[in-house]
Amino acid sequence: MPKKTCELIINSGNHYAIAVKNNQPKLYQQIQVNTQSAAPLTTHTTIEKKHGRLTKRRVSVFDDLTGITNQWTGLKTLIKVERTGQRGRQPYVMVAYYISSLVADAEIFAQGIRGHWGIENRLHWSKDVVFQEDRSSITGAHAPANMSIIRSIVINILRSNGFSSMTIAQRLISNNIPTLLALLQ
Repeated sequence: MPKKTCELIINSGNHYAIAVKNNQPKLYQQIQVNTQSAAPLTTHTTIEKKHGRLTKRRVSVFDDLTGITNQWTGLKTLIKVERTGQRGRQPYVMVAYYISSLVADAEIFAQGIRGHWGIENRLHWSKDVVFQEDRSSITGAHAPANMSIIRSIVINILRSNGFSSMTIAQRLISNNIPTLLALLQ
């Protein structure tokens, strides 16, 4: 997310929480240093067993901004999310970092981050698998983006009409013009 967008978010009276990835190496490395050397303000740990996977998530919030430039308007906290667990017999460890303008309890950040990924995963999985967006042969300057928007609108219309499964929705209404038209009203 561009720094200017952060400024707009703060100026509108809202807060941001932004994932920091390796494509910002200085910021990423400084957050690693700060979260390893400082004690967290708050932590929240959850353990979840789903689909044969055991996952432990620990969210820690830090206020040590040492070495991080003030180019991020309103920056107040660093968030570290550690995921450890097993998929089958394979152990894994994943660490993600976020910056935020909000000072809040780690549980609040944990809920927000999980909620964001739930939305992300539900939308993108449907677009990729059910609507085969990645296989689309549509080309042109704006056509791929426009079709992606149309797919998102379709998914939202179907969900708002009670369809939780896009596969079932597609099967039930694909050749049923009256039902399709009724969904648009």
